[in-house]
Amino acid sequence: MRHYTISVIPGDGIGPEVIAEAKKVLEATGRVFDFRCEWIEFPFGAEHYLATGKVVDDEALRRIAETDAILLGALGDPRVSERVTLGGIVLKLRTYFDQYVNLRPVKLLRGADTPLRDKTAADINFYVVRENTEDLYSGVGGRVREGEATIHGAMHRRLYSAYFDVSVRVEPQEELAYQIGVLSRRGCERVIRYAFELARRKGLKRVTGVDKVNAMPDIYEFWRECFERVARDYPDIEYEYNLVDAVTMWFIRRPEHYQVVVAPNLFGDIITDLGAAIQGGMGLAPGANINPEGLSMFEPIHGSAPRYKGQQKANPMAAVLAGAMMMEHLGEVDAAQAIEQAVEQVLQYGPRTYDLGGNALTYQVGDAIAEQVRANTK
Repeated sequence: MRHYTISVIPGDGIGPEVIAEAKKVLEATGRVFDFRCEWIEFPFGAEHYLATGKVVDDEALRRIAETDAILLGALGDPRVSERVTLGGIVLKLRTYFDQYVNLRPVKLLRGADTPLRDKTAADINFYVVRENTEDLYSGVGGRVREGEATIHGAMHRRLYSAYFDVSVRVEPQEELAYQIGVLSRRGCERVIRYAFELARRKGLKRVTGVDKVNAMPDIYEFWRECFERVARDYPDIEYEYNLVDAVTMWFIRRPEHYQVVVAPNLFGDIITDLGAAIQGGMGLAPGANINPEGLSMFEPIHGSAPRYKGQQKANPMAAVLAGAMMMEHLGEVDAAQAIEQAVEQVLQYGPRTYDLGGNALTYQVGDAIAEQVRANTK
């Protein structure tokens, strides 16, 4: 029997409820496909921070580094600043483990409803590859009050650093806030190469690069130069560019055109929420934070929905599908496909949570998916 050690961060709000169902389905699948997951749980989130004043410490990072993958529920609580939950936990994990790829499959499963008229599961099936550590999320920002001041910028990554100073004069009674986008050649090329490799691995023939070069040429001409350089290594794959505002229109009008989309961090974050909407909603959208050479983290992309905490109302399917992505990443391809098939069958014939028009409870949907996995493999 194959064995995997998984770091689990259930998190806040509905996170623990959906993660419990993802674990349930993975355990049922493991019994069929001859693998076992050992769960190492970490308490990081709002409750832990309020009780201890701590987020993710160095000792926890060392322990997590010894596991095979991370399964994350959801983070966010109105009592705690997002600087703590997002910056101190999610972004810290992404940065520390250099999870430079955010992978979002945009796939309309049979049985799910899309708001797009006349579009079916055959039309909505593509991947968005989002750069996950740079751009406007690189953490370079602050505020300057009146008088002349020097903005000190620094971006640190495990294998490279960037430093810069900018002098500005702020008028009396005035205040300036800034957030600086930073791209590195290495950071751009490696995520773009991942997108082309994904297309080749999946037998796809088109990669679309997204940017806003017309409004921000300094940073996104650089992105395009990196894109061109990588694309030359893949003559068998067609490539094109879409401005980010245009791609949001074409996701709606012609989703069937897209196969693999690769975008800088901010734009990738925005367009993948649109992707989730056209694939049936946040409750059906998994995501992954991937380091192809290191430790990766898998999560449903929805938020923590604290008002529904403890009510068993949340849809666990995105968390279950995130678990399937994790198993595929670990080499359990057949198991991952079995989980996705079971989710699709439950969508067609089984219980539904409130977001999909039903009244089933979270654990009832998890039970149904686990049972469907077992039934399909008898």
